[in-house]
Amino acid sequence: MKASAFAYARATSVANVLELLSAYGERAKVLSGGQSLLPAMNLRLIAPELVVDIGELGELRGIAVKGSVITIGALTRHADLLKSSEIAAHAPLLKDAVAHVAHPAIRNRGTIGGSLAQADPASELPACMLTLGATIVVCGPGGERRIAAREFFSGIYETALTPQDLLVAVELPVTPRTSTHFFHEFARRHGDYAIVGLAAQAVVTDGRFADLRLGFFAVGDRPLLAMSASRLVGVSITPAVLSEACTALDAELDPPEDQQATSAMRRHLAKVLLTRCVSSLLARPDLCAGASA
Repeated sequence: MKASAFAYARATSVANVLELLSAYGERAKVLSGGQSLLPAMNLRLIAPELVVDIGELGELRGIAVKGSVITIGALTRHADLLKSSEIAAHAPLLKDAVAHVAHPAIRNRGTIGGSLAQADPASELPACMLTLGATIVVCGPGGERRIAAREFFSGIYETALTPQDLLVAVELPVTPRTSTHFFHEFARRHGDYAIVGLAAQAVVTDGRFADLRLGFFAVGDRPLLAMSASRLVGVSITPAVLSEACTALDAELDPPEDQQATSAMRRHLAKVLLTRCVSSLLARPDLCAGASA
């Protein structure tokens, strides 16, 4: 199947993009890497009248570290994140996560902005944005505004973007040197969509969590920053405490059921990931006793 007929415009500037989006509204779609948009068009899931190609806007590409903030342009490709010394040094969780995104051919074309705007609940990067406390930078008719990642994702393929908005950058706080991270996902094959995944960031002091952020994906209609993580902060982690945290996590989950897994399987795997994450971050293999997948 091929896409239905559409008009094509190659944007010459951010202002040009905003003019086109203002004129066409919901009838237009932005093309960045195209790894999500084009398959959806070919399957006739969407049929825009106009495709606005922003691929030549160099000002939307690149990674910069200034003070305590990392700014990543929306057109920065997954492969660029994977190779970046700045990301490796200042946001290593993101580098680990990108290595799980699809396959090299897709990472060479797909962009961080496209991934976040698509808001697939099984994608790695939206969950990382929650865990890392990212800010999404958006340009629209009223000018530039910043949206906290926790407020950006609103449902399956839904975000705080309006049809007239363009996602232009992501801002991340530089990861403290005292922090550590964990990333893992269960998938049928490397590169497939995750069945369940977890992106975690922590500060460990004297064998206890001083801070812990758990970003789950593929467990609901959007990425989940688990509130149950608070049960593990500032206390001595015992099997009983961890079990209580797993029970609290289960109450937060609303996993889908599909061809890949049942809802019950996703709930089980999310708790397995939580257990493995805590064990890994604290270097306590004893906590993994009884956790299996």
